[in-house]
Parts: sequence; structure tokens; C-alpha cells
Amino acid sequence: MAETRDLVAVVGGDSLLAREICDLIRESAPPPRVQLISAAPDASTLLAAEDEETVVMTPLSAESLEGSRVAFLAGSPASSRRALKINPPGGPVLIDTTAALEDQPEARLRAPSAETSRPADSRIQVIAHPAAIALAMLLSRVARLAPVQRCLVHVFEPASERGQRGLDELQQQTVAILSFQKLNKDVFDAQLGFNLLPRYGEEALEPLEFVEERVERHLATLLAAYPAVPMPSLRLIQAPVFHGHSFSLWIEFPENPGAEAIAQALAESGIEVRAEEPPNNVEAAGTSGLSVGAIAVDHNYPRACWLWMVADNLKLVAENAIAAAREVA
Repeated sequence: MAETRDLVAVVGGDSLLAREICDLIRESAPPPRVQLISAAPDASTLLAAEDEETVVMTPLSAESLEGSRVAFLAGSPASSRRALKINPPGGPVLIDTTAALEDQPEARLRAPSAETSRPADSRIQVIAHPAAIALAMLLSRVARLAPVQRCLVHVFEPASERGQRGLDELQQQTVAILSFQKLNKDVFDAQLGFNLLPRYGEEALEPLEFVEERVERHLATLLAAYPAVPMPSLRLIQAPVFHGHSFSLWIEFPENPGAEAIAQALAESGIEVRAEEPPNNVEAAGTSGLSVGAIAVDHNYPRACWLWMVADNLKLVAENAIAAAREVA
């Protein structure tokens, strides 16, 4: 990114994902300058704490976007739509991590770690949902070993996908349940603490089925590059965990290659495979890539195998956003 211009913008600079993106940007050599931009709708200058230092975030405006080659949209969907509206002529390429701009005619859905080729250039790059990225990466690698006939997936969504508010609400609920206090339900409109949710309450900020539809939509787009991989049947479940997606996959083959062959093929493709203790989302936090374990033939259906997979949702999106930015910078 720093080879053409040494300035990048990050809209929603105090979000969980923005912090992950900024951490990765700082690892560039040499790192570009970063303009942190507030996603607040009141056009005010905000102060945020970062590593015990006060960081100033400028208001979102055409002037704050000028001079940047790339703008990462990591705030709210509303701030992403506003960034598109005010982006000046010749302004930065928009790397949208909120999916708010995916319906724009010029938008391209991106997941460089799961793509077979780079799509046509576009001024709007929409990063796919992390669950869709992880599933496309895994299934495409399994299909290199043996044709996939059918696949069923349960995706366990972490609270961090709802941002800092989701983390805070899960923490508050956990403490409140243990101390018999009233539960805050502003985000999920349901008890998530010590619970699993197939759907949120009616007053939730965003219905869980909308998120599920987004995962399916993005996964179908990514899998279009892999004709040998059928679209899985998928169910999204909100889990009472802070970070990291977990996946339970059932994969059917015309002829089952077996658990050992699958494990070897995945390991050779760069995916971490745990032979003994299965991976978990706590260990996955802060790590790159996918971790797979508990691979076993279905005892009741020998043509199928079970797999367990985990991935850091924030890091997966941030790494794909950075990779997409490098391609256009």
C-alpha cells in the first residue's frame, strides 16, 4: 500500500475490526500513514484510547478521505454508505468490511485467501463475511482430494461480530446472571449469556437470519469459482463466546477418502490440522488461517466425514481486506 501513496484511511477507527486492520498495517514495511476517521454521525472529532495513548479521529468528510489511496470501511453500515456518497472524484478505493455496499453495481465481493483469480478492478471492494471465507477455503481444499457430494454446516457466531456493543452485552449478561441482576438486551434482545440462539429477539439491532442470508450469499459467490463444490446447507447459531467462529461440518463423498487422507490433504494445503486435541475458538483468537480437528468418519453414514474448524473472525476479515488493498494500491 505504501508503494504508491503513504496514506490510508480507516473509517470507524475505534471499532474492533479497525484496530485489527491498523495492527496489520503497522506490520507493513515501511508502514503507511494511517488517517483514523470517526464513524459517528454527528461529524465531531473524537478521542479514542489506543495502547494507553489518546488518538484523535477526524470527522468523516470528503476532505478526510482526500489524499488516501485506500479507505477501509470498518465502522457501521451507515458510515460505509455515507463514505460512498461523499467520496470525492479520484478519491480512495473503498474496502468495505461491513457489506453495506455490496448492492452497488460496481462492487466486487472479495476474499483473496479463497479466490482462484483476481476479479476485475473496481472502486468498491466488499470483503466477504468471515464464515463464508473460511468455508470456501476449507471446502475448496477438500474438493482437491475428492469430489464433494453434499455438505451440512453449523456455524457458531461470536459476539464480536456485533462489534464492541455485542462484547459488552455478553459480558454484562454473564455477570448479571451470576449475580441475579437484570439483563441488558439492547443488541441481541435475548439472553445470550450461558445460552445458544438460533434467532435473536424481535427488537435486536439486526436479525440473525439476515446475517445467515449474508453468509449464504457470500459463500455462494465464492464457491462459483469451484464448480466441484456444491453449496452447503447452512445454519447460523449465535454462541455465547466473545471471539472466533467455530464450524461443525458434515461432508459426503461419492467415495469417502477417509479421515487420515483428508487430514493430510488439508495440512499439505497450509491449514493447521490437530491430530490429538481439537482446536477451539479461544486458542484461535489472534492467529491467522484455519485450524481443523476431530476429523472422523460418520459411523452411521460411512460415505461422510465430520470436521471441526475454528478461525479468528476479525483477523480473517482484516487480512483479506489488507490483501485486497495491496492489489489495488
